[in-house]
Amino acid sequence: MDQTTAALPLIALRGLTVVPNMIIHFDLSRDMSVKAVEQALNGKQKVLLVPQVNPDDEKPDIHSLYKVCTLADIKQVTKLPNHAERIMVEGVARVRIVELNDNEGQYFSASYEEIKDEEDQIDPFEKEALIRTLKEVLDTYVRFFPKIGKGLGRLFEEEEIHLPLLMNQIMINIPLTYEQKQQILEIEDLDEQCRELITLILDEAQIASIRTQLAVKVKERIDKNQRDYILHEQLEFIQEELGDNNQYSDVKHFEESLAKLKADAEVKEKIKKEIARFKAVMGSSSESAVERGYIETLLELPWNKASKDNNDINRAEAILERDHYGLEKVKERIVEYLAVRCLTSKGEVPILCLVGPPGTGKTSIAKSIAEALNKKYVRICLGGVRDEAEIRGHRKTYVGAMPGRIANGLKQAGVCNPLMLLDEIDKVSSDYKGDTSSALLEVLDPEQNCHFRDHYVELPLDLSKVLFIATANDAGNIPRPLLDRMDIIEVTSYTANEKFHIAKEHLWEKQRRKNGLSETQLTISDNAIKEIINKYTREAGVRNLERKLGTVCRKAALEILKERTGKGKKQAPDKSIKVNSQKLGKYLGKPSYSVDMANEKDDVGIVRGLAWTSVGGDTLQIEVNVMPGKGEIELTGKLGEVMKESAMAGISYIRSIAPRYKIDSKYFKENDFHIHIPEGAVPKDGPSAGITMATAVLSAITDTPVKAKVAMTGEITLRGRVLPIGGLKEKLLAAKTAGITTVLVPEKNDKDVAEISEEIKSGMDICFVGSMDDVIPLAFTREIKTAKTTKTTAAKK
Repeated sequence: MDQTTAALPLIALRGLTVVPNMIIHFDLSRDMSVKAVEQALNGKQKVLLVPQVNPDDEKPDIHSLYKVCTLADIKQVTKLPNHAERIMVEGVARVRIVELNDNEGQYFSASYEEIKDEEDQIDPFEKEALIRTLKEVLDTYVRFFPKIGKGLGRLFEEEEIHLPLLMNQIMINIPLTYEQKQQILEIEDLDEQCRELITLILDEAQIASIRTQLAVKVKERIDKNQRDYILHEQLEFIQEELGDNNQYSDVKHFEESLAKLKADAEVKEKIKKEIARFKAVMGSSSESAVERGYIETLLELPWNKASKDNNDINRAEAILERDHYGLEKVKERIVEYLAVRCLTSKGEVPILCLVGPPGTGKTSIAKSIAEALNKKYVRICLGGVRDEAEIRGHRKTYVGAMPGRIANGLKQAGVCNPLMLLDEIDKVSSDYKGDTSSALLEVLDPEQNCHFRDHYVELPLDLSKVLFIATANDAGNIPRPLLDRMDIIEVTSYTANEKFHIAKEHLWEKQRRKNGLSETQLTISDNAIKEIINKYTREAGVRNLERKLGTVCRKAALEILKERTGKGKKQAPDKSIKVNSQKLGKYLGKPSYSVDMANEKDDVGIVRGLAWTSVGGDTLQIEVNVMPGKGEIELTGKLGEVMKESAMAGISYIRSIAPRYKIDSKYFKENDFHIHIPEGAVPKDGPSAGITMATAVLSAITDTPVKAKVAMTGEITLRGRVLPIGGLKEKLLAAKTAGITTVLVPEKNDKDVAEISEEIKSGMDICFVGSMDDVIPLAFTREIKTAKTTKTTAAKK
């Protein structure tokens, strides 16, 4: 290494490293660099070129410059606008900066010492090995960059190769970064410097190889895409010429829909295979039609698409109260489910079954629940369905195969979490094609319906997010395993007061708007509505009541239109029609029903019973006659088997207690008993009239009157015990309507009585009885002393 030389001007380079033997030109715009060139031109026209450590530094200082740099000769300087210069230099030698000075901020200058490349000290064999290795590595590199190899190849052909010159030329021609070049310059040992350069070239060759491979693959893919595009265009042209272009457009549509489909990987893979199969069978019209329908069904099903449910309990309660009067248990159950879901973020979806008479709002409450929970609403009517395939679907191999009603309901809803109403679930039936109720077991089981398999779809459908609500008129017609999977909610008959509120707040407005009438054109009084309820309808629900209100609106609309036509061109306001109880005959005709009121006087052998029917409660007047005969028992009034057996049990009980009332043992052999229940055309059955018939028989035998304002219900045993019965609310409602003041009910029905509203129980004395010993003193007008001595006893009417 030479001794330190005098200071020379220094130029700081940004992102550039100049090596010896390199001729390059670059622009200078910083004042310190321009002044350094001026100083160099005034001197030996030599300058030090030093790269900055940070190329983004606009004002470098002494510490931000590398210590090893290149000494260069200035070959040319060209003035540029804005005080800039373009300078051409040639690298001369590597130098190390000894002392750096900024000349009071004017320009950099530095004293330096030259770094000699001691080529002579390298072993000749080692030098030859380095040169050959360098040549091999360079050959590998120039395979990827042929233009570079043309200039460097001549250097290896010379007789005497100077290793420093060869390395400098390689660094000049190969696109290394300025940091890499600077890294090589700072290595003083020529052997290590050459090894480092070989390593860098190998790295660059490896990168170039990978880039070439990637470029080849990209080109192949582009070529394939272009080839496919050309073939598709040709194929479409051929199909257009043949007039069969729809199938290929279908495939494209299916593939686009599949890309947008929200579904699991299993589902997408299945659809992808079916699309490929559809392509293969496009020539066969029948098979392609089946495949097309199957793919369309799979794409239309909402696999993972769900709607956002409402979590606002107050809003849900407001909607339910707005649309329906009463039905408190249903509303309470829905709000409970919503509260649990809000707390747990999921909540188990309930499966509800609303059981009650027709017209009590079971179907319409489901619509309100869907609105309250912000769910899609789907109604599936199961009345008369007797084929299992209606639920599970048909195998797609059959002609005309289609998915079941459950899968179709999901497709119709468009989301996987709708509200699905299974209407009239008690009216499904079965035949040789399968049991529909058994197919519903999987649908309505929360443990199984997360993987419900439709025969047509052939993929598991998740029904666990579906809110199922079933409706039925009679829970007794639903198979026990199916009934066990649902939460049963009884929807009982409406009271007269409930019907009045429903008619006034909902039905009247609905029918008036439906018939195009305004509030000023037609009004109805409260008494008129009550009169329609009591005298023109007899039902548990409000359907007939709505029809009657619709009849009033239609006749009023006709009356208004006739009057408007009679006015001609005179612009006069329409008349205002006010319907009251006196005008009902004009719109509805004579009353259709009359209430079977309680008798005014107490009678012998006549007792008022209570019955439940599918349209609500009713009262039964049971009559008993005793006549001379041979001990025969006649039962009339179209009684069912259970009711006949109940009558026989009552008579057996009376015979067992005959000695208590001094009834001769021959009495039952010498007299015939005729038990009749009026309205003989109406079928009657059930055990709840047992105590009623026993009381009527005892009254006829002992000639003891029964209180006219007393009604009773309860099943009787041979020992005179009174067993509980059902339908108590409807029965008490019928008793209240008939003017009954005392009702005898089994004592085990006390819990049912507690749940009945005070509106129904008010004005009636409800007495609980556990046996006939409790019934007899409450039912008869006086104490029973002895039986009649005559052989014929007839009930007085």
